[in-house]
Amino acid sequence: MPTVVLMDVSLSMTRPVSLDGSEEFQRKNLAVHGLNMLFEHMASNYRLEFTALMAFSSLWELLVPFTRDYNALQEALGSLEDYDKTCVESALQGVSNVVVQEWGNACPCQLMLITDGSLGIGKGSLRHALQTLKHRADDKKFPLPFPFPTKLYIMCVANAEELQMTDAMDNLEELLRLSGGDGQIFTMEGPLCMKSVQAMFGRLIDYAYSPFHAVLHCGNLSSDVQVFPRPEPIVVDDEVEPMPRAVNTDLEIVGFIEIADIASPPVISRHLVLPFAVNKEVDEVGTGATDELEEEPSASQMAGKSPNFCVLLHGSLKVEGMVALVQLGPEWYEPLPWLGKISYLGPISEAPENPYGEDDKSPFPVQPSAKRSYAQNVTVWIKASGLQTDVQKILRNARKLPDKTQTFYKELNRLRKAALAFGFWELLKGVADLLERECTMLPDSAHPDAAFQLSHAAQQLKLASTGDSQYAAFDQNIAPMHTDFSS
Repeated sequence: MPTVVLMDVSLSMTRPVSLDGSEEFQRKNLAVHGLNMLFEHMASNYRLEFTALMAFSSLWELLVPFTRDYNALQEALGSLEDYDKTCVESALQGVSNVVVQEWGNACPCQLMLITDGSLGIGKGSLRHALQTLKHRADDKKFPLPFPFPTKLYIMCVANAEELQMTDAMDNLEELLRLSGGDGQIFTMEGPLCMKSVQAMFGRLIDYAYSPFHAVLHCGNLSSDVQVFPRPEPIVVDDEVEPMPRAVNTDLEIVGFIEIADIASPPVISRHLVLPFAVNKEVDEVGTGATDELEEEPSASQMAGKSPNFCVLLHGSLKVEGMVALVQLGPEWYEPLPWLGKISYLGPISEAPENPYGEDDKSPFPVQPSAKRSYAQNVTVWIKASGLQTDVQKILRNARKLPDKTQTFYKELNRLRKAALAFGFWELLKGVADLLERECTMLPDSAHPDAAFQLSHAAQQLKLASTGDSQYAAFDQNIAPMHTDFSS
């Protein structure tokens, strides 16, 4: 889970703080000290995570793009400059742009806002931004909530009493609520000093950046590992009562399966060793594609003198093109019905006959014993070529407007429903851009209605891509635009 550190470098952060009755530091110095402490912790315990550093006042700047080089982050902290007034809204818009460009809309991200609680004055201040939320045009919406899942941690270089003397704490709490409420506000306890800022960042580390240690077992082999990012307990909705679930600290590899046999949009993972969870109590396989493992090596292992189980496992899976089926915890899974019942899976050597046959054809997906008597009009994109075909079909009909108006909107709505079902907002925006491009490329001889229909369809797709329930309802269709040229 990548992290963005958003550092306030406005003039209010240069206010002096008296330390030990003689030496003076700025609030910015305290913030830098706390961040250096955090980066040192992440360099030791979160080496696989990506972190970016941004600074803001009335404008924002990306100082260090997403990196695993914590030395570069610390060097950038040491060269921070001071600027003018605080404008949180523009900085949040900058965070949205940076994250979406690097990771898209689906990757969860942690945002750490470092500020002294002085949130600006007049127009451009956070107070003014929150007061005008309900009076904005669609093209000037507040950047929260972000288009991607977010955890917002607000680190205040101020104590709670100071923030409560004004409406700063209320505004920060509203900011946290707008982000989705997943996160926390941290304030300094006691006098503003190095010890207090260390304690504040220590609470953040315990809350969000403490490592998750586990033992990975495979037969007689085992290894101490660390899971990235730290898996959090969740509550699974149940028909009777909510069921809390947590990843065990003992992880058991119960089998292996070829990547091609599970390749499909819901389970393709960016991670390496731990892509699946298996539940022994039920006959299904589930995806746990959220975590990444790292061996905790000893000094001799780092020198390459001792066997390393994780290196062996990683190399074997990569060479063989397989993934490991790992039990994360009991009764916690998402069904992958095309694999059939988990109790039917086992070593090929124990099967009466090779399920892959002489031509090495995969037995998956498992076909149901009885064929259904009705057709399923469901759009599924197993491979990129299927999605490309559907987009090209829309574009072909778009070039034949208005003769193909009904077919154009039929295919467009089919793709729109599938994209909404998958949460594929980028697809809607991309197709909208393609339709706008087609509109600009229409020849002079094109029917006037073609330009109207293309512009109308593109606008509706862009509205749906925002996720707003008013425009992204699954059961709604985009209807053809009625014009003076329509028949």
